[in-house]
Amino acid sequence: MARNNGTDLRRAILDVSRRLLVEQGYDQLSMRKIASQVGCTATSIYLHFRNKDDLMHTLIDEGMEMLYANLSASAEGTTDPMERLERLGRAYLDFGIGNPEYYEVMFLLHPKHMERYPAEKYRSARRNLQIFAETLGQAHAAAVHKQADFSPQIAATLVWSTLHGLVSILIAQRVDVSVDREALYAATVARLSSYASNIAGRSSHPEGAR
Repeated sequence: MARNNGTDLRRAILDVSRRLLVEQGYDQLSMRKIASQVGCTATSIYLHFRNKDDLMHTLIDEGMEMLYANLSASAEGTTDPMERLERLGRAYLDFGIGNPEYYEVMFLLHPKHMERYPAEKYRSARRNLQIFAETLGQAHAAAVHKQADFSPQIAATLVWSTLHGLVSILIAQRVDVSVDREALYAATVARLSSYASNIAGRSSHPEGAR
């Protein structure tokens, strides 16, 4: 079906490309296949994107922006770093499970031959890790007994790996059907606070507790 509006065509190209990337992989993706699915000519695609790599970079960028918007919104309204961390963890899980195609393109596809992700886009995407690092840094600053070798970036990466691991196996449908998903989410988010307390150095007992 032909599309006359340039914005609509661009959106359709991105949506179809995202689906085909997940279904067939990067190597099998071609402008001709995209055009056939969208209902336009391959030449029309080049009016919006330089090449296949530009398409994929745009999809990654879109997903990263969506994730950051969700994380930022979840963190609003609280100054407690542990509560904030739990909210961030829940928002990350909700995004990954709710947007599996975006998540696969962002984190799970590993093309052997693709142009380097642009530096400016990488800096923007890094905000998603930084919001965790800042929160963990705040937890460390409030700790009663601070961990001497604490690194917000390393701590954030370890937290991210936990969340990413869960999202990945859920998307791949590798979690036993008998496992209650909501309970699994809740346990993962709760574990983040406990883990953060340990790596930041916060005392497990309130000051003055016996």
